[in-house]
Amino acid sequence: MNRQESAETIALQALGWLAGNEDLFPVFLGATGASVTDLAASAKQPAFLGSVLDFLVMDDAWVIAFCDAVNLPYTAPMQARAALPGGEQMNWT
Repeated sequence: MNRQESAETIALQALGWLAGNEDLFPVFLGATGASVTDLAASAKQPAFLGSVLDFLVMDDAWVIAFCDAVNLPYTAPMQARAALPGGEQMNWT
């Protein structure tokens, strides 16, 4: 599995985790503008998967809860985000 495929897998795990969180899932849908019916099609798009990880990494508590739930290191979501479209590090020098 290449780096982007691995990142997409982590993002899909995050999406599943969010969907199972009845308090956080509506917040995610509101923040992304996605609807439940959009999710199946959107989940195939690397840019959308990047937005899933963008949302997740907004709060350390969410990252910790997700990583604990799926047995990943706490750095995995940010590393996965970097491998998806729009996740490149900016160089300001």
